[in-house]
Amino acid sequence: MDKSIIQLVDELPSDNITVKVLKALDFVAPGQWDNLVGFDNSVRTITGETDAKVIQRIRDRANSLYLDPQHGYQAAVKLYQIIDKADTAMATAALANKVGEKIGFLSFLGNITPKADVTQTIDLVLKITVEIIAFCKINGIPQPNPQEFANTLANNYQNASLMRMAALVCIDGILPLGPDFISKIQELISGADAGNAIAQNPIFQAVNNSLPGNSPSDKVGFIAQGFNSVQGWMNNLVAKTGITPQSIANGLSSFIQIADDNLDFVAAFLDQTTNYFEHTGIQTIARSLILQAHNLVKAEIAEEAQKPQTQDTSSAAKPNTTQYAVNNTVEVWDEEEAEWYKATIQKIKDDQFFINYVGYGSSSDEWVGEEEIRIRAHESSDDHGFALGQKVKCWDEEQEAWYTATIEEIRGQQYFVHYLGYDSSYDEWLDLEEIR
Repeated sequence: MDKSIIQLVDELPSDNITVKVLKALDFVAPGQWDNLVGFDNSVRTITGETDAKVIQRIRDRANSLYLDPQHGYQAAVKLYQIIDKADTAMATAALANKVGEKIGFLSFLGNITPKADVTQTIDLVLKITVEIIAFCKINGIPQPNPQEFANTLANNYQNASLMRMAALVCIDGILPLGPDFISKIQELISGADAGNAIAQNPIFQAVNNSLPGNSPSDKVGFIAQGFNSVQGWMNNLVAKTGITPQSIANGLSSFIQIADDNLDFVAAFLDQTTNYFEHTGIQTIARSLILQAHNLVKAEIAEEAQKPQTQDTSSAAKPNTTQYAVNNTVEVWDEEEAEWYKATIQKIKDDQFFINYVGYGSSSDEWVGEEEIRIRAHESSDDHGFALGQKVKCWDEEQEAWYTATIEEIRGQQYFVHYLGYDSSYDEWLDLEEIR
């Protein structure tokens, strides 16, 4: 099962080589990036909220937005993950090629692995392409639009998003290809064999299904268009900051021993050992989700303040008892055991049911309320025994109590529930282990 955005942010490392590299590049985008990890901590830092209940509501709403396929958040995360995973494999090949160049008796490696400059050039332009597509998905732009992305990059990119693009210029541009990396890339993608070289690249093949276009040539054309749209921004970044291979190496020297003639080795090594695209990509998407969820929750709280009503008294006062009849087989909730037990209805009085537990004597017979019984349609259940419309019990960690809800939507091992007697602002996605 795909992880929730909460899990992804909670699992981000506070310190590893990726984090060290990004911190070392702070001089390129001063003060823009802070390694914000832990979802609740991110909510507090980004929104300024301190109320635990409000943070929980933002958390639940953000995850619901993330899992909603009408938004592009989850698809964007997958793109960041795919590009970094494929990049690691290609970096291994580039490193082997460089070893073959430097060490005579291993020169055969150069014949069986792609040329490092070609590999790393394609890596850079494909990362730009993925960034454009992810940007459009996050911002609800139906078709990838390089020019709109370039305008936003120049005027509004900040925080983890700006750090990601700055790292791209340093790690995938200047360090492996040198100060004239833009002209080298332009030369490659405008060459006669560019389409074939890019289309055969494993990173291209990994993201192929997400690229716009009906043919490899269309897709390569979009990649070239994407690179052309950001050339000006990259030139400006280099001119404004004065980045050089040596200044990048100096920043990295606190944790990597570097010789000036081995910068290409270092670039391939960093591609192999870091996942800065995925790491900062998750942080970008989390920030966007948290801000959107915060606005929605603030609006809900303001509405509730004008018309305070946490319970839907009409639905709470009129339980749906028509589905139950004497001699029906039902399941009855045992709060102490946190389990449902099979039983038959013996008598019904208003919204109370006198039941006999299957396999137990009459001494265990008892009256139970409508919230404590359910009928289970096993033929329509998923692999875990749950179905749409089914009544379930949901555990609230904060209140240390079970609440009654109905399942409104199912996606894998996640369930969108509506709590009986409460309005829809409390609806939320829960994991399999949180429901019974």
